[in-house]
Amino acid sequence: MSVRMIVIGIVLFFGALLGANSVFIVSELERAVLLEFGRVIKADIEPGLHLKKPVVNEVRRFDGRVLTLDADAERFLTLEKKAVIVDSFAKFRVSDAQNFYKATSGDEFRAKALLSQRINNGLRNEISKRSLHEVVSGERDELMNVLARSLDEVARVELGVEVVDVRVKRIDLPAQVSDSVYDRMNTERDIEAREHRAQGLELAAGIRADAEKQREVILAEAYAESEAIRGEGDAQAAALYAAAFNKDKEFYQFYRSMSAYKNTFSNKSDVLLVDPDSDFFRYLKKSQK
Repeated sequence: MSVRMIVIGIVLFFGALLGANSVFIVSELERAVLLEFGRVIKADIEPGLHLKKPVVNEVRRFDGRVLTLDADAERFLTLEKKAVIVDSFAKFRVSDAQNFYKATSGDEFRAKALLSQRINNGLRNEISKRSLHEVVSGERDELMNVLARSLDEVARVELGVEVVDVRVKRIDLPAQVSDSVYDRMNTERDIEAREHRAQGLELAAGIRADAEKQREVILAEAYAESEAIRGEGDAQAAALYAAAFNKDKEFYQFYRSMSAYKNTFSNKSDVLLVDPDSDFFRYLKKSQK
């Protein structure tokens, strides 16, 4: 091989190397900045094929997708100075490539560490304004929304990232706090249960009293109606008896005597001392004749 061919090969090799270092590609999933001796000369480069100066320019690419920051559980104090252990996470993405590079040197782990500090500071401030009940259930969603908005404003300026969302995975209580909280909850539930029982007993007593009153009224009305019916029946019976007996007074007297005999001698052990010549035995004497 001649010297000329070697030289041509070397030239072609370096030419290809320079050509390869003169172009770069940015995908749709990336954010990129163009540096010149470490200084940003072009930020937020559009996706596609671009040119750069070999050796002089350098391209730094960052993940442009939504990233997840799983923060470590931290201990915070509520408004009433009760400790809670909060485990949270955040969703973020690079919004300003130049600002992101200046704040973090393009290091994703450094960005997560800085963002985690700001999340903890935001949680500490927001939780300290609320009671334990509000943090756990009452205003939990509002707390997260307020924190996400305020954190997004700070992160865009300081870190060049957009905070998409901040959420709490779990809120735990330290062991010494859990016991007191559970005791208070049990006491509150006992009080509520007693109130419900008292209301139930009061309602039951009212229902029983009303039922008893209605019962007495119904019985009184029924008794009055029965007495009226009985009186009408007795009056009709007496009228019928009077009409029947007036047709034959002698038979009426005989019937009355038979009823008296029957009632008087109903028991064999009864002893009756009566004058044999009295009217009581008149029809017995007649029967012997």
